[in-house]
Amino acid sequence: MAYIELFQSEWCPHSHAVRARLTEKGVDFIARQVPAEPEDRHELMELSGSNEIPVVVVEDGSVISGEDEILDYLEHRHSDEPDADEHRRKDEEKASFG
Repeated sequence: MAYIELFQSEWCPHSHAVRARLTEKGVDFIARQVPAEPEDRHELMELSGSNEIPVVVVEDGSVISGEDEILDYLEHRHSDEPDADEHRRKDEEKASFG
């Protein structure tokens, strides 16, 4: 089974947007946590040439950096799950309690 690796952090709003979209599309992924301080993200720097998150390694091994680029990739290669709107609604509800 192919999967996506997501280099991210729970506190990062850009990572959250990517996680939410992966869920809406029903794409399984492995979350790879990165150090909190960008200057400590050596593995990420070697992988992507940057220390900024989020970064994904997609099914064919390609590396995609940045929220907009990742969301564009997902939009063009994966269809929404039938319950994507329900996932969006629940995410918005959670945000309103935040």
